[in-house]
Amino acid sequence: MAGLRPPAALLLDLDGTLVDSEPVHRETYRRFFGARGWEHDDALLAQFTGRRPDDVFAGTPGPWSGEDPTALLHEVASHHPHDLLPEPVEGARELVDDACSRGIPCVLVTSADRRWARTALEILGGAGRFAAMVTREDVTDGKPAPDGYLLAIRTLGVRPEDCLVAEDTPAGVRAGRSAGAGTVVGVTTSFSADELRAAGADLVLPDLHGLVTTR
Repeated sequence: MAGLRPPAALLLDLDGTLVDSEPVHRETYRRFFGARGWEHDDALLAQFTGRRPDDVFAGTPGPWSGEDPTALLHEVASHHPHDLLPEPVEGARELVDDACSRGIPCVLVTSADRRWARTALEILGGAGRFAAMVTREDVTDGKPAPDGYLLAIRTLGVRPEDCLVAEDTPAGVRAGRSAGAGTVVGVTTSFSADELRAAGADLVLPDLHGLVTTR
């Protein structure tokens, strides 16, 4: 990766990091909140970015308080706008190409479910280009807990300090940091550079082009 010591592995978030799907997810929540008749704004919707929805419903006060988080999760999913599809984040395909050509394994670490992860990765050449995939189904505690990254690191058998994490949310940055990753990169597709640095990002970039090796 340009300007950085080559890592033993790339541990990559999906939504907002590899694919620009946050607009799709925001629209999902807007439709969900609208159907419920609940008032909402961008600050409220931002609480769901980078996290598992049921974790937010269970642990964050809101108009959903007292309702079953799992039932709400399924209700949110029913409002997914199938007419909207994500695009790759700038530099995402090139980064995966670069890592594959250099023998650096990529592992997906996402708060999304496995079905969405496989669908979204089709625009980057498919899930088969990744050495492993850690999704919401694989861990008990989601981001900002480090469980997903710790599982990825154990799966590869590498040292945490030799890994590079790329994330677009403070919750994801904190998860990578807590897992002991040697480098945590924040991508400003969803949150500001200041917010990502405050969460612990070592480097902040507008997209993934800055991580691709220049040849």
